[in-house]
Amino acid sequence: MSSLQRLFKQTFIYGLATVLPRMLNFFLVPLYTSPGVLNSVAEYGTVSIIFSWFVMFNVILAYGMETAFFRFFNNEKNQDEVVGTSTISLVISSFVFFGLALIFQDQIAYITDIKVEYIKLVIWILLLDALVIIPFAWLRAKEKSMTYAIIKIVNVAINLGLNLFFLLGLRDWSYSIGVFDSICKDNYQINYIFIANLIASAVTLLLLLGFYLKVKYNFNTDLWKRMMRYAFPVLIAGIAFSVNETFDRILLSYLLPENIADTQIGMYSACYKLALFMTLFATAYRLGIEPFFFSHAKTANPQKNYAKILEFFVTIGSLILLGVIVFADLLKVIVIRSEDYWEAMSVVPIILLAYLFLGMYHNLSVWYKITDRTKYGAYISIFGALVTLVLNFWLIPIISYRGSAIATLAAYGSMVLLSYYFGRKYYPIPYNIKKISAYIVISVAFSILSFYFFRENYVVGIGLLSIYMLIIYKFEKQDIQMLLKK
Repeated sequence: MSSLQRLFKQTFIYGLATVLPRMLNFFLVPLYTSPGVLNSVAEYGTVSIIFSWFVMFNVILAYGMETAFFRFFNNEKNQDEVVGTSTISLVISSFVFFGLALIFQDQIAYITDIKVEYIKLVIWILLLDALVIIPFAWLRAKEKSMTYAIIKIVNVAINLGLNLFFLLGLRDWSYSIGVFDSICKDNYQINYIFIANLIASAVTLLLLLGFYLKVKYNFNTDLWKRMMRYAFPVLIAGIAFSVNETFDRILLSYLLPENIADTQIGMYSACYKLALFMTLFATAYRLGIEPFFFSHAKTANPQKNYAKILEFFVTIGSLILLGVIVFADLLKVIVIRSEDYWEAMSVVPIILLAYLFLGMYHNLSVWYKITDRTKYGAYISIFGALVTLVLNFWLIPIISYRGSAIATLAAYGSMVLLSYYFGRKYYPIPYNIKKISAYIVISVAFSILSFYFFRENYVVGIGLLSIYMLIIYKFEKQDIQMLLKK
């Protein structure tokens, strides 16, 4: 149990590093959706489209090197060489991208249909974010989770503070404090959002500069080639994953009529944020388990621990699913301030379930990472991306953003099934499928009852949630008591 205890400790701290910053970032949704902050729902749609491109390019600029770093850092005798080689590789590639992107910024703006003034800011942010990939990975590999958490929290705290300053305080203060008058501009809200992001990213890099001063800059060409062979399938999987995660906003902008596209995207993106609670849990769990997978691969019977980890995830994740759905209409008032966005609330249960499946997929992916069959991760993610693209192209013209939500659920669900199927063949893990399936089925059934038949009837909703918690306690009582005691 000690190894699982350490996993939960790491997951808690990484969860702190992920949950608290994202909860701070969560406040940006009520800020952006408050009347009078942005000019329209369509402007929030524009911001959402730009962040969708962010996800895609962040994956490309990382090109799987973070995962390769963990794999080789734990396996190679000369860990300094792994750190130096991966650092040099990412620094060079990042600056090459930066130079090319600035040269071709007009062409990028034309292809993406995003204003050049936004593109310039995005290019700088992408560079700064790429330069902290290996420093953050090194902190995780060294289990310096508190340092990792503090820097992440500082990043988003600055981002949030500057958003509040630019979007709420600047105009009022510009009348009384002359220095602010020079930076206060009309219809500049989107620029302010990305300027805040840029400053936060710059401060994060400054906080991690100590890493670059400590690194031994030894570049091993043979090691780099092996790392790239390992990383390339991860890159392909990452691109496919980014298609699953955010490309639907971009497709909505192309497939819906121009006069309604940005507004529909704005509503969809705002309501999508209510799935954040599941996303936070899945992300924190992934950050905790990825180093755990590699560090425990050579211990006695690691499969038993891997199986238990998935059980824990599904138990807690299914509870989060039901809890958010029961209180969805209370949360929407807190998170999404304008009723103009609420039309898209129908996607919330679908997206929550989709992210539960995504978290399961991250747990199931252990088999191809441990056995160096990362190409299967690429194949599975590509299949998921194809499902996403086909269903989006088919359903968006018929049912708009609801089609995108269904496509996301179908993509992640199919990825879970494929990963489980191939995992049984190449690295069998004794998952308790009956228990896992039972928890998911009961949680989904109760969620359907609460959201579609007894919506805003909190007597029924809380009753269903209480029953489900009692079911969990009955079957997990021993493990719960042991974890609490530990």
